[in-house]
Amino acid sequence: MLIPPDVRLIVDADGFERLCAANRDMRLELEADGGLIVMAPASPDSGGREAELGFQLATWNKAARLGKTFSPSAGFTLPDGSIRAPDASWMRQEAWDALDRRERRKFSRAVPDFAAEIRSPSDPLDELRAKMAGYVANGVRLAWLIDPETKAVEIHRPGREVERLAAPKSLSGEDVLPGFTLDLAEIFED
Repeated sequence: MLIPPDVRLIVDADGFERLCAANRDMRLELEADGGLIVMAPASPDSGGREAELGFQLATWNKAARLGKTFSPSAGFTLPDGSIRAPDASWMRQEAWDALDRRERRKFSRAVPDFAAEIRSPSDPLDELRAKMAGYVANGVRLAWLIDPETKAVEIHRPGREVERLAAPKSLSGEDVLPGFTLDLAEIFED
């Protein structure tokens, strides 16, 4: 699908589901106002960083047994109507269990407790920051924006200023992901 940069496509939630089903190899998201977001597939470099983040999160969760982890292909319909697919996300087990089986098989009307995005070289920082603010405004309790190029991290939490860290070695999951520490060595490696 080729969309010129000066063209904005608007689609409703049902149309978005059909579009995703017909274009399974594309990375698509939907803005709250119905604006379609088309993203290029991740490069091997970016995909490897996403996989490392997901691996560490899933390994912690398997031991802690506190919830459910999700890959970048899991889409969530947030309260504002946007449909987002974070690079990594996690939801408390009680919240997952409360979802009807049918709801789990579509872009669930559910908000993960945690969401993380890893910036690719082509991602405009202002767009990612807006996305992070949207996560928190819709109920995400902890969100990380990780920038491997600058080795910086932004931590987004409800009701607090964004915390910016320069070249941290690790990140704490705080009370949202109790006992989880993300080792950033492989994510920041060149």
